[in-house]
Amino acid sequence: MAKAKNARVTIILESTDGTGYRYTTSKNKRNHPSRVEFKKYDPVSRKHVVFKETK
Repeated sequence: MAKAKNARVTIILESTDGTGYRYTTSKNKRNHPSRVEFKKYDPVSRKHVVFKETK
């Protein structure tokens, strides 16, 4: 029997504030096929900013 392909992939979220800070997380590529954006805390700029998925 063949194994099923994993739907979850590891992604990198980078700060849009220009600090270069990154988060690593995973997403289900079937539920979110496009790039995702989250509002998270950037400890370099010490505020919540939008983090975008990078390639």
